[in-house]
Amino acid sequence: MSSRSLIRNVITLGGWTLVSRGAGFARDVLMANYLGAGAVADALLVAQSLPNMFRRFFAEGAFNTAFVPLYSKKLEAGEDAGKFAQDAFNLMAWFLLAFSILGTLAMPALVYAMAAGFSGDARFDLAVAYGEIGFSYILFVSLVALISGVLVTKGRFTEAGFVPVLMNLAFIAAMLLAKEFGWDMGLTLAWTLPLTGLLQFGYTWFSARRSGQTFRLGLPRWTPDLKRLFVIAGPALLAGGVVQINLIVGRQVASQTEGAVAWLAYADRLYQLPLGVVGIAIGTALLPALSRALRAGNAAEGQSAFNRGSEFALALTLPAAVALVVIALPLCEVLYQRGAFGPDDTANTAIALAIYGLGLPAFVLQKVLQPLFYAREDTRRPFNYALTSMVVNAALAIGLMPLLGFAAAAIATTVSGWIMAAQLWRGSRAIGPEAAFDSRMKARLWRIIAASLAMGVVLWLGMLVLGPMLGERGLRVAGLALLITAGILSYFGIGGLIGAFTKADLKAALRRKKS
Repeated sequence: MSSRSLIRNVITLGGWTLVSRGAGFARDVLMANYLGAGAVADALLVAQSLPNMFRRFFAEGAFNTAFVPLYSKKLEAGEDAGKFAQDAFNLMAWFLLAFSILGTLAMPALVYAMAAGFSGDARFDLAVAYGEIGFSYILFVSLVALISGVLVTKGRFTEAGFVPVLMNLAFIAAMLLAKEFGWDMGLTLAWTLPLTGLLQFGYTWFSARRSGQTFRLGLPRWTPDLKRLFVIAGPALLAGGVVQINLIVGRQVASQTEGAVAWLAYADRLYQLPLGVVGIAIGTALLPALSRALRAGNAAEGQSAFNRGSEFALALTLPAAVALVVIALPLCEVLYQRGAFGPDDTANTAIALAIYGLGLPAFVLQKVLQPLFYAREDTRRPFNYALTSMVVNAALAIGLMPLLGFAAAAIATTVSGWIMAAQLWRGSRAIGPEAAFDSRMKARLWRIIAASLAMGVVLWLGMLVLGPMLGERGLRVAGLALLITAGILSYFGIGGLIGAFTKADLKAALRRKKS
């Protein structure tokens, strides 16, 4: 796969992710309006985080980082990749069915493990009730992650990218229906989660069938390929556990303050926009590309894919990080402050967002650097790095909580993210020539940083000029739009002048592949 094809695939995935996150913003605005940052919102967010946490642990984390390289290499070698995918599907389906039942039965213990601060008030019982309804989502969404891995490896990036859009559209529709017919909003959203999982599963199943891969539920078989899969997935599974421990620590810290779980969640949704559009899309597209290049022994192609992916990622996420720090308050005010979501909620969400913004480049670098290891079926070193990151996260979150309250969780996430990125970078130096920055990347990196900082100055000055407009309820949306437009124009204008990127780069990335 050429670097241009890689960027086109990233743009396809990133484009759908952008649509999904746009719909996600609409969903979050409605949730903030109807639920605010009170007990129901806190309980619902914790309950729905449980299946999503285990999804990242089992499916998108450990399983797919091992499955995609093996599946890609089988396709490249002309082996029976379809049979391997079917065996993996059967094993995952039966395991997760049992896990869903056990998790539902153990819901009170799981809620306590996630948010001990809920104990003794209404949030605990609500979170248990919502969790029992929605925990089966892990079964559907984990199978969706496996099938999406097949679709991405086969080049079906549009089908894989559309999956998250379905969830956000379903939640928006559910809230509007609940408002129209007077349904209980918390219960409506709790039931929407498993129904959405079923919808996503049906969509990916039919998409895979159109691509030539049909999945049928059968009894699991233990094969040498599956044994190899689990040998590789083992360290990644442990690394995924480390990441989830970090999340649990953050939830525990936040649960001590009513509303803090919601503040961190709403801030998380905002910084996840550039992370999902760029970082996750590049990581998803880069892994099969590097796996194929490694199988073919083409180090030059691997290096080109890694460098162009890194360049593209940093060119979009560095300015996004600066913007999240500089204009955190007007962003949160315009997007969330209405209905049950008041000025104090806005201020606290903005604090968390600015802290997360400082860590955004690190989170994206992790997504770019990890495929260098996973393409070689090396999951052990990322696990060791994750352990160090976990210790840093826990020490900071717990140690700073008495001094900084809920903000300690965000600070710990950002600092540990940079520690993880630094370890991955250092470890990748010994991997091979494809992990090295080429001359073009070295020449452009400092220019991207300079253009991003200059844009930050423009945004800061813009807030001063547009301050009255941003403070006026009827004009603040237009004011924020003008501010963001000024930032975009200044970044691309200054970046083009100093050579951070060229018009030819943008045209090449967006040019459609000839049939």
